[in-house]
Amino acid sequence: MDIIKSIEHEQLKNKIPELKIGDTVRVHVRIKEGNKERIQVFEGIIIKKQGGGLNATFTVRRISYGVGVEKTFLVHSPLVEKVEVVRVGKARRAKLYYLRDRVGKSAKTKEKVGARIETKEITVKEEIVPGESESAESAETAEVVEAPIEEVKEEKKAEAPVEEAKPEEASATEEVKEEKSEEDKKE
Repeated sequence: MDIIKSIEHEQLKNKIPELKIGDTVRVHVRIKEGNKERIQVFEGIIIKKQGGGLNATFTVRRISYGVGVEKTFLVHSPLVEKVEVVRVGKARRAKLYYLRDRVGKSAKTKEKVGARIETKEITVKEEIVPGESESAESAETAEVVEAPIEEVKEEKKAEAPVEEAKPEEASATEEVKEEKSEEDKKE
């Protein structure tokens, strides 16, 4: 693997939110002010997504005190705590730049009818702990090897009486059938 790609792979988040253009989202961003750290929420409509891999970004637009404000966030940024979908929007374009010219209700996207608000996440990479998977496999094989054949035969014998109960039930049904056949002969 290339050195740059390996470094980028380390920086990727394990799970990223599934974002669609036109959705109204609430982005929780970690902000440092001096030595203090807090989380600030930015709520708006996703007007574009671009890039891929580590450089993937999405732009959120909202109107604050009559002025349009757009912020671009890196999807894999450690400063982005979480992204919540507030409303599922209906968009027929990849970029919603036309919302910049609009004010008021027309600056919103229509809501998809019957859409459920779900926080779906896409798994980018899975964490593999090297020690656990190897030890689990060796433990399973050790259990199989240690079980002697005699114990397995004893277990099967213990299960046999359960099977013997079934023929008794079958004989009861046979008796009922015989009684019906006798009644049919009488008629």
